[in-house]
Amino acid sequence: MVVKHYGLQRSRLSAALFAALLVPVSTGVFAQDATEEEAEVTSSQAASDSASVPTDLDKIVVTGSRIKRAEIEGPAPVTVITSEELERQGFSTVAEALNTLTQITGSVQNELTQNGFTPNAGVIDLRGLGPGRTLTLINGRRAADYPLPYNGQSNVFNFNSIPSAAIDRIEVLSGGASAIYGSDAVAGVVNIILKTNYEGDEVDLRLGTTTRGGGDTVNASWVGGKVGDRWSLTYAFQYFDREEIFASQRDFMDSYRDDPSVDPADATAVIGIRLRDRLIGTGINSYVYPTGQDGASICGRFSDFELQTNGACGYYGYPATQQIQNARTDRSGYLYGTFDFTDTLQGFASLNIWQSDATTASATQFWQPPLFYDTNFGSIMDGQRIFYPEEVGGFGSQQTTLEEKAIDFAVGLRGVFGERFDWDATVSRSTYDTHSERPRFVASKINEFFLGPQQPGLDPFFNAYPVYTLNQDRYFNPITPEEFQSLITTVVTDADSSVTQANFVVSGDLFELPAGAVGMAATLEAGSQEYTLTPDPRILPGADPADAIYNLTGTGGGGERDRYALGVEFSVPVLDSLTVNLAGRYDKYDDVTAVDDAVTYNFGVEWRPIDSLLLRGSYATSFRAPDMHYVFADESGFFANVYDQYNCRQDGNDAGECRTNQDYLENVFGTRSGNPGLEEEEGKSWTAGFVWDVIEGMSVSVDYFDIQLDQSVADISTEYLLRNEAACLLGTDIDGSPVDGGSSACQFFTSQVTRIQGGPNDGMIDQIAVLPFNQAYNGITGIDASFEYRFDTDRYGDFGLNLTWSHTLSQEFQEFPGDEIEEYRDDLQNFDFRSRINWTAAWNRDDWSASVYGYRWGSAPNWEETGRIAPYIIWNASLGKKITDNASVGVTVLNVFNKLHPEDDSFNSYPFFWRAYSPIGRQVFASFNYKF
Repeated sequence: MVVKHYGLQRSRLSAALFAALLVPVSTGVFAQDATEEEAEVTSSQAASDSASVPTDLDKIVVTGSRIKRAEIEGPAPVTVITSEELERQGFSTVAEALNTLTQITGSVQNELTQNGFTPNAGVIDLRGLGPGRTLTLINGRRAADYPLPYNGQSNVFNFNSIPSAAIDRIEVLSGGASAIYGSDAVAGVVNIILKTNYEGDEVDLRLGTTTRGGGDTVNASWVGGKVGDRWSLTYAFQYFDREEIFASQRDFMDSYRDDPSVDPADATAVIGIRLRDRLIGTGINSYVYPTGQDGASICGRFSDFELQTNGACGYYGYPATQQIQNARTDRSGYLYGTFDFTDTLQGFASLNIWQSDATTASATQFWQPPLFYDTNFGSIMDGQRIFYPEEVGGFGSQQTTLEEKAIDFAVGLRGVFGERFDWDATVSRSTYDTHSERPRFVASKINEFFLGPQQPGLDPFFNAYPVYTLNQDRYFNPITPEEFQSLITTVVTDADSSVTQANFVVSGDLFELPAGAVGMAATLEAGSQEYTLTPDPRILPGADPADAIYNLTGTGGGGERDRYALGVEFSVPVLDSLTVNLAGRYDKYDDVTAVDDAVTYNFGVEWRPIDSLLLRGSYATSFRAPDMHYVFADESGFFANVYDQYNCRQDGNDAGECRTNQDYLENVFGTRSGNPGLEEEEGKSWTAGFVWDVIEGMSVSVDYFDIQLDQSVADISTEYLLRNEAACLLGTDIDGSPVDGGSSACQFFTSQVTRIQGGPNDGMIDQIAVLPFNQAYNGITGIDASFEYRFDTDRYGDFGLNLTWSHTLSQEFQEFPGDEIEEYRDDLQNFDFRSRINWTAAWNRDDWSASVYGYRWGSAPNWEETGRIAPYIIWNASLGKKITDNASVGVTVLNVFNKLHPEDDSFNSYPFFWRAYSPIGRQVFASFNYKF
């Protein structure tokens, strides 16, 4: 018989799950999901039930296995976040909440990185192994990737695309799980489980703002469900609108005078306007102005430019026009329905649609002409011209707009056969589409606006540079917004991705052993994954010079792959107190790569020597097929700041000097393309730990983890490329050891770097080329621990305490086979957090509830790499009151103490703090909820 759960009639296991894993207090609204009798079960009773695990409990599926089980804890630890927790913690997006988990030790590009390729994506980095090495599932099924590649390299999942109103819970498994889920489950699995079989209705309105200015937020949702004799329908609709925040609204990051490493009076500004005679050099004595004018007279014409002591026109507020938080308007709808054809056959379907309109903005645009011969000055010239807000048309006039839509649809049947086995057959399709429009200069238009038409011939000195006559009146005076707009075009990029798949799962008890039934689950999968990235052709290498976009590059690509898989799991009760779990899976891939197939397995042990103590351990192998954009990327361009190791060493400098000397820092153009010859990454991980119910209501868990990854794919780093190019050209490496300049490796390194021949820039880097390759080894070990304590009082109410902690013991890296394995956990260039802690204290009494939630990120290196800075500690708080039987109100404060980044007096690179820290400051939200 198919077990029905209409109206969320909570089983004793479900009650135990929510009580044992979660703090049982919320300032938000609780779903109408329990009968009156079940509602009377106290959290302490539920916790007591969970310790002994009664035999009559319903079984559920927990991430990490497809076998339904009656125990909450398994051989590998799983972290659960419920919708009530998401609301209580007060975060506006799923990505914000996930990034406070202790296992998320790596930092990622975020909305501070407005020059990035994915400025509207919410990304996580589990264990610091990279955003793409965590598999994301929706109801146990693969979801479409964000089609714009992270950092222009690889695809990731956008957690902003999951509306919080539709979420029932999120389960996070840290560690390899390819034997259950296939490729990508290397660092772990995030399974987003949406609401099902819900009865009743509730509406929720949440309004908020920041106390430092900007970021006003509206979040409204309606969640409900209906149940009939043979059917059920669950629905959720959400509207989310958030205002942008500009850097100008934060006085600690709106100017280069905020550089903590110098006195504000001595701060170095970006040069707002300059023209240099390159035959003289690059110093201040090379600056030239129109006849009879100097820097003071020129700077005075631009309201935001200031005369420097060296005579240059400085622009301190250059970064103020960038957004540090995107504006977003999201609309989403979710439907889930079931229909019982018979007592043993049920049909179901789900549809989740999310649409977002967002705006981002980087710092104001600038123009640097190529080296040219000017007829007025009779010399080789270069320049730099920044456009300040009054010229552009004010803040917001250069915003990039993004339109995004994600759709996830599934339909299937489930039932039972033989009275011992459940089966589930599902067909699903998940798609993601993006469209972006970005205002940028047309190179030919802005060149002609300031330089005029190119004149015949080349320069008389080197016979290499074009001849122009600079329009000095335009160049040395502000232009109007109308003139600015005449030089601008809209750069359009479209991208889409999809996953189409079919899954069949059967699970149940095979036969009985003296200690219990042998559980089994088998799965058969087939799927197809594809993506298309179509950038504006004017930003690609080789674009027509008449149409090319100034100072902007892009990446294109597209491809598809098919995959097939067969997997099986067993849960074997060897003794009443000892269970062994086994799983194996075969994956077959059909694409252009060297990946053909992969076999993975895992092994887990659960031993309960006494009812209150679980000893557990697991070992798993994993693999990851190369990310599709690593394989199918077209040739694209990028700009990078690099240190010229060759010229630096040739001038007699040592290794340290060649990594810091600004004289050898160059902004160079590079190209990148995919590599169809990539092989799969192969990993293995193991865990060992315990869960102990110390006393009634109190539990402790500690788990050790070890994850190792071979053949990990990454782009060859520019530093590594230039270090080896220098060694090949000079015949010795940085330590003085001899290097064979004629080796195949040296031929590769030198072929990837092109240097200028002749002219003022003779010998400087002209262009570099990179591509992804299989690296040798990454490894990480550490400890996860948690503590929970719940207790009830007759007079003062009910209390819950929760503490979780993750600590990295070691991180290892080896770039190529044969290289020395480097331990880099404490490396002062490693900004992964070595430790993270979360804590919650919750209380409720009668109609009142309150909670305090906080997190601590461990120390990070300072910017000058001489030591470490202080930990980062944030406190959130919430208070709620039930004002009628159906209505409740609440207030939530994020970052109660208005905490900013830890101080680092050496951080002289904008925004003057590491990107993991938030510049938003305190946020205050008021909420109203009504059930009907």
